[in-house]
Amino acid sequence: MIRLLKSALVLFVGLHALFYALQNIANLGAAHNALVYVISGSGHEVYPATIFFKSSSPIFAWAALMLVLIGEFSVSYFGIKGGWDLFRARNGTAEEFHAAKSNGVTAAGLALLVWFGFFMSFGAAFFQMWQTQVGTGSMEGAFMYAIASAVTILFVCLTDD
Repeated sequence: MIRLLKSALVLFVGLHALFYALQNIANLGAAHNALVYVISGSGHEVYPATIFFKSSSPIFAWAALMLVLIGEFSVSYFGIKGGWDLFRARNGTAEEFHAAKSNGVTAAGLALLVWFGFFMSFGAAFFQMWQTQVGTGSMEGAFMYAIASAVTILFVCLTDD
C-alpha cells in the first residue's frame, strides 16, 4: 500500500503541474498581463521602492512566462513518468523500487524550483508581488504547491522500501 501511495503522490505532482501549464496556455494573455503587472511594480504602495529593478517590458514578461511554462511542463513530464515508474516497480525488490524513485524525486525537486524558486523567491521577494491581490494569490498558491512537493519528496525518499 505504501508503494502505491508513493506512486500516486508522485503522479499527482506531475498532474498538478500539467494542469497549471495547460491553464496558463489557455489563459496565455491573462498570464502574461499578470506577470507584466507584478514585475512592473504596479500597485506596490506598501514598499514602493526597490534595490533591484522593475520592468514593464512585455518581452521580459514573455521570457518569464516561458520559463514558468518550461518548468511546469518539466515537472509534469517527470512527475507522470515517475509515478508510472514507481507503479511498475511496486512488486519489485527494495532496490528496484528505490531505483524507480529517480524521476519522481526529480519532479518534486523541479516543482520546488518552480514554485519556491520562481514564484516565492523571485516573485514574492525580488518583485514584492505580495503587495497586490494578484501577486498574493499567486504567491499563496505557489506556497501550497511547494509544501506539497517538499512533503512528497520526503515521503517518497523516507525509506528504501
